[in-house]
Amino acid sequence: MAHQILVHAMTSGDTTTVEALVKHPMDSGFVKDAAGKIIPAHYIEVIEFTHMGKVVLTGYWGPAVSKNPFIKFSFKGGKSGDPIGVSWVDNKGETATTSSNIM
Repeated sequence: MAHQILVHAMTSGDTTTVEALVKHPMDSGFVKDAAGKIIPAHYIEVIEFTHMGKVVLTGYWGPAVSKNPFIKFSFKGGKSGDPIGVSWVDNKGETATTSSNIM
């Protein structure tokens, strides 16, 4: 499955706001398909955001997070042009990583 992370970051004063949309099925393992079979669990376990290589947020997710989750947070520091990195790993060992620059 092709996973995608859309990330946008803006700075205002000394605060940087990051928004990310993570395309992932986030299957809980409790839902049945049309044929009545359980859809196996498939969800992000850890997501991490970095600024200039330093971790600014780590999230520990589980099967209760919705499909294609959206996350928004702020941190102190950052300036226009600085890199923001995003990476995650799911319960099947799949990963995705992307980066963007602060606007």
